[in-house]
Amino acid sequence: MKVKVAVVQESPVFFDKEKTLQKLEKIVREQTQKGCGLIVFPESFVPGYPRGFDFGAKIGSRSDEGRQLYADYAANSIDLESEDLSRLEKLAAAQNTYLVIGVTEKQHTNGSLYCSMLYISPKEGLLGVHRKIKPTGTERLIWAEADGESLVTVDTKIGKLGGLICWENYMPMARMSMYQKGVEIYIAPTADSREEWTATMKHIALEGRCFVLGCNQYYTKSMYPEKYADAVKNEPEHMCAGGSIIVSPLGKVIAGPLFNEAGVLIAELDLEDVSKSKLDFDVIGHYARNDIFELNVNKQPAIKKE
Repeated sequence: MKVKVAVVQESPVFFDKEKTLQKLEKIVREQTQKGCGLIVFPESFVPGYPRGFDFGAKIGSRSDEGRQLYADYAANSIDLESEDLSRLEKLAAAQNTYLVIGVTEKQHTNGSLYCSMLYISPKEGLLGVHRKIKPTGTERLIWAEADGESLVTVDTKIGKLGGLICWENYMPMARMSMYQKGVEIYIAPTADSREEWTATMKHIALEGRCFVLGCNQYYTKSMYPEKYADAVKNEPEHMCAGGSIIVSPLGKVIAGPLFNEAGVLIAELDLEDVSKSKLDFDVIGHYARNDIFELNVNKQPAIKKE
């Protein structure tokens, strides 16, 4: 089976959920016209990854301005119990494509925000939500951490999908939790635009014997609205260079890495390549030593079949 995929390296309309959703819809329509059956968006594409912001926080104190900034961020975050979800589901259905979208998500059960990845089917709608289990560094100020229930995988008509967000991909046991579910297309939205990230994506492809879709934003300081200029005044103009990439199960780069510009990487994936790659290495099969090693993942759900 073959599937044409699109990895979107773009910028959101920062802290503006409505305009970012409009931009997302336009991109999806453009890419489905090219025959793409899976379209991936970066980490916290809606309403934007708040690079350079400190939210007025220091150890022992928080400012009123920082609290207001957090409130603005929350107000523009995705609510899965609102029209936000039905809008995205209708988009996937209308364009007959699978969507994997990085968002900041707010919930009604608490006041916390989560860095989330939404899996949306054109036929079934929302298939699952992966919420970041370990925000990195000062991300922990704005994003709560999820538990094992968030380590979702979905078995779809275009293959088994799963993945982790940004530096979760440096957590060996988190990666293994994906491999154990037989993920064929591993999706890694990120905010890491270092050249070293390319090596990480290639390693995961080789280790998991899966296609890897690494997806990042391209963002410059000039793209921030004027009202946020002071928050990032000490940042360089090129704040996030991108680095999106598509890698084969043998670690070969199929498309990218794309640096220093917005764009979309498109590739046709042949899922038979996953099977071929396991001739000499299968991390959960003939190359595993289950008599020595055992990984138990608390609360991880069974793979969801579409």
